[in-house]
Amino acid sequence: MRQRLILSFVVLLGILGNSRDVFSQETNDKKIIQFSGIILNADSTTAIPGVNIYVPKKGRGTSSNRFGYFSMPVLAGDSIVFSYIGLKRQTVTIPEDIEKDEVSYILTMVQDEIALEEVQVMPYPTEEEFKNAILAVNVDAEPPLNRGNLSPQLLLRWAAEMPASGNENFRQFTNQQTQQTLDRYGPRPMPLLNPFAWAQFIKSIKNGDLKNKD
Repeated sequence: MRQRLILSFVVLLGILGNSRDVFSQETNDKKIIQFSGIILNADSTTAIPGVNIYVPKKGRGTSSNRFGYFSMPVLAGDSIVFSYIGLKRQTVTIPEDIEKDEVSYILTMVQDEIALEEVQVMPYPTEEEFKNAILAVNVDAEPPLNRGNLSPQLLLRWAAEMPASGNENFRQFTNQQTQQTLDRYGPRPMPLLNPFAWAQFIKSIKNGDLKNKD
């Protein structure tokens, strides 16, 4: 068991050493560039966070922060891909004969709009079957939808159980506010103590307005 662990450790060291040699050979052949920049929307008004920035097939990449800023080391000649859901993918290539050690970009990404074809949803597989089903319906055999819904008893029960509408609630609220204002700044008026109301009542008796006309 111990020999197997030692053998596995040696193999792992060999793999890491080979990958390090390959990377060092790649970096020795090409110049290392510090690639950074800011990613904006199409109007260049706001930054886009979370954009994926990577070099395909090389396992190197990063993403933009909440300010749209990014920074990563690349090699001369690399093609850097910028991708984000809902935006068009863009590619930036670092020149092979670049002389600078640092490269900065201000990249604007455009919205990717996809127009789907119109889809008609039918309850039947074909339009012909749908027409035949409609023509086969016997309208006279079906009971009317409003049968029994207009009886006085049912309407009274609905009126008692139905909640108040928006207009009724607003009217009730304004009446309560008015009554609270009257109670705050003075006593509530009582018609029995109003002399004008008594005068109008006596006048109605003299004119015979309160007699039963039947």
